[in-house]
This record gives sequence, C-alpha cells and structure tokens, in this order.
Amino acid sequence: MKYIPVIGLEVHAELSTATKMFCGCRVVDVTQSLPNSSVCPVCMGLPGALPVINKKAVELGLRAALAQECTPLPYSIFARKNYFYPDLPKGYQISQYETPLAENGQLKIKTSQGEKVIRIRRTHLEEDTGKLTHVTRDGEVYTLVDLNRAGIPLLEIVTEPDMHNVEEVKAYAATLQQILRYIQASSCDMENGAIRFEANVSVMPEGSEILGTRTEIKNLNSFRSLERAIEYEISRQIRVLDGGGRVIQETVGWNETDGVTFSQRNKEEAHDYRYFPEPDLPPLVVNEEWVERIRKDLPELPDQKSVRFFREYNLTEYDIAILISDIRIADYFESLIHTGISPKAAANWINGQLFNDMNALTLDWDHVPVRVEDLADLIQRVERGELNLQTAKSVLSEMIRKGITAAQIIEEKGLVQIHDIQIIKKTIQTVITENPKELASYLAGKETLLQWFFGQVMRKTGGQASPGAVKAELEAQLIRLKNGQSSD
Repeated sequence: MKYIPVIGLEVHAELSTATKMFCGCRVVDVTQSLPNSSVCPVCMGLPGALPVINKKAVELGLRAALAQECTPLPYSIFARKNYFYPDLPKGYQISQYETPLAENGQLKIKTSQGEKVIRIRRTHLEEDTGKLTHVTRDGEVYTLVDLNRAGIPLLEIVTEPDMHNVEEVKAYAATLQQILRYIQASSCDMENGAIRFEANVSVMPEGSEILGTRTEIKNLNSFRSLERAIEYEISRQIRVLDGGGRVIQETVGWNETDGVTFSQRNKEEAHDYRYFPEPDLPPLVVNEEWVERIRKDLPELPDQKSVRFFREYNLTEYDIAILISDIRIADYFESLIHTGISPKAAANWINGQLFNDMNALTLDWDHVPVRVEDLADLIQRVERGELNLQTAKSVLSEMIRKGITAAQIIEEKGLVQIHDIQIIKKTIQTVITENPKELASYLAGKETLLQWFFGQVMRKTGGQASPGAVKAELEAQLIRLKNGQSSD
C-alpha cells in the first residue's frame, strides 16, 4: 500500500530582546556565561514574584506575525501551561493558548515542484525553560540546572499539516529562518538553540481523507536533524502499518548518533496541561494603530527583494538567490552598486571570490573585512586594465585576510599590470625560443598549444601582463612564424 506523509511544524524562535519575557534579567549567551548568572525571583519562580510583559518581545512577535500574513488579535491572554520538569522552576510555563498573539497566516515556499503555500495556524508568545546538563562523577549521575535561559522570550509558530515530504519541510524551515532574520526578530542561531523545531508526523493511505495517528518529534535544532528524523519516522510508521500494527500517538525524541526516533511519553492533549489564564497578567491589548505602525516599519522581505533585484538589476535567479539569502549580503551588494559598480560585476565579485573567502575563513557578514569602497576600488582597477582578473582575485583574498586596501597590496607586491608592448613582445620571444619542441608541434598544426604558450608568458610575467595584449601579440608572432617570417 502507498502512503502519503502528512507533516506539520511547531517552531520555537528566541526573540532578540535585551531582557527576558517577564522580568528585567539580561538575556545572555547561555554557551558563554556562567550558569545561573542572569536570574531573579521572577525567572526562578520564587513565591510572590510577579511577571511583567516585555513590550519589545510583543513588538517582535507582531513583526514576525505580519511578515507571515497572520492576523493579530485585538487582545490575547497569557495562560499557565502546567507541567513539571527540573528546568521549569515554577512548575508551569507562561504561554498563550485559546487566544494567541496572531492567527491564520501563510508562508510561500519554493520547491522543485514549484511554489506552495503553507498555512500558519497561530503564532503566540511564551517563555523558554532552563537548561539541563547531565554529568557523571565518581560513578554517580547528576543533573545540573542552569536557569540563564529560563524566561527568554519565545515565539511559537504552528503550521497546519500542509507538508508532505522533507523537501517541503526544509524549504519552509529555511524560508521562515530567513524572514525572521530579515525582520531582526530572532538570530535563529541553531548552534545556540535560538530556533528549534518540533515535527508532527503521520501517514495515511493514498486516496484516504482520514489523517493517520501522529507522533511529535521534539527538539530538533538543525536542518539535518529535522530532515533525518522526519524521514525515519515516516518509514517507521509505514513499517508498523504494513506489519499489521497501529501507530501510537506519542512524543518521540531523536537520537542523532543512531539515526532513530525513540519513545519519550504518551502525547499530551491540551487538557493534560490544565491551561488556565495567568492570574498575575492582564490581557494583552493590541490596537490597530500599533499594528499599522509595526507593519509600516517592516523591511523589504526576501520575496519582494527578489522581484526588485530581477526588475532593476536584470540578474540571474542564481545570483539573486545568493544575494538575498542574507539581508546583510543584499545590503552590501546594493552599497557596492551605489559606488558606480555595475550590478553584474558586483554580483560576480560578491557571489564569487568574496563569498568563497568569507566562507573559507568562517567570517560573519556582520563584520565584512573589506569595506564597500575598497572592493569598488579593486573592481575599477580591473576594469581600467591596471590588474588582470586572476591577480585581482588574489589581491581580494589578501585584503580579506589582512584587512588592508588593494592599493597597499599592489604597492607592497609590485602588482601593477604590464602594458608596455616592448616588454610583452620580448617575453613572448623568450618563451618561444625556450620551447622549440612545442613551437614545432604548433607549426605542425597543434593549435591548442596557443593557450599553453599564453600560460607560459603569463607565468613569466608573474601574472602581471595585460592578458589582452599578450593574446594579441602572441597570435601575431605565431602567425608570422607559421608564414615563415621572423617573429620580430
């Protein structure tokens, strides 16, 4: 029997605020800070401590909701979601349930099968939990709790079960990550857990309209884990059904090392959490004026930028996809154009040598070591014929590594391009004289050796000779030799 996978995602993104969701504790890098160094009675859940809503978190949540075409609700209710874990000090999480921040949105994704719309059921605000670290000492196993992360604002985004394969899931996750970064709502840094995925997966027989029993895969923090876990769970459920069994509704974890899911607990329903309104927080009122102000403040989103780049700059889809993949790259590109560099030349240099060297050195686009005006100067030197392309690429690599200008490197290494035709002519004559065997082969009809001679001349001049001048003079000398004349 053939089965159709049915997949929905719940995405938790840490919002980029300076302080936590319900208290004034600073949001710190949990991978770098001392454990429990940014905590207070509120995020530690001490009796009598009262929460206060972080306005900035609400604004970032609304930005994200509007960027996904969700409708903000005029008021929403914070609720207590009751469950007990060592990293949840209050014994409940402050979240939203019946009336979320926003609902009924959509996100367009691009796949090999074309464009598809993924419906967004709801987006709501909540607080993060702490972090557990399991250690073994003297044969005993201990669990240590760090509450620095407890209380960090989270935006949970819940899709409808509209995805049917891992390509669509990855496209949705990557598109959402890109948008959240564009609007500066979240860093979406997977290594630090700033965005995490939970996948609801089921399969149903082809032709059926009845959804199968779903399982929820918890806490997936990379695209690779997301893809592998869903692929495994789909195949596991199919094996169960084909074997005459039934899929159990449960929460499962993902073992990255073994590449398998494993049962954690029976899947809870809403009533298991005993939601009830948070008595210490009033309803969150979001008026239309506030929403419109945030809507007008939204930046140009990736899809809009893609259309504009095609219309204004006439670039290929490939170039545009790289340039808009990160808003910092797109901004760098447009700044380069504003210096007078053509869009195509700017795209070639950024998507080529600059991108490759940045990646090789794992450099962040927040701190590009080459200023826009310095890259423009390098490109203009190539266009004026002062440097050939290959030399210019090596100069750019030096600029990135050393943080200095093209002019400094050119002066330091004496890289000004040779245009003097007499120098070029003598160099070609020397190369021809030093390689009589290759010359004889060329004159006998092996014309592919022309490129070999060209390479020898460029090597002899240290790559500084003007390629155009070398090519023209080399061809002229070889034609004269072929006609029985002197190369002079």
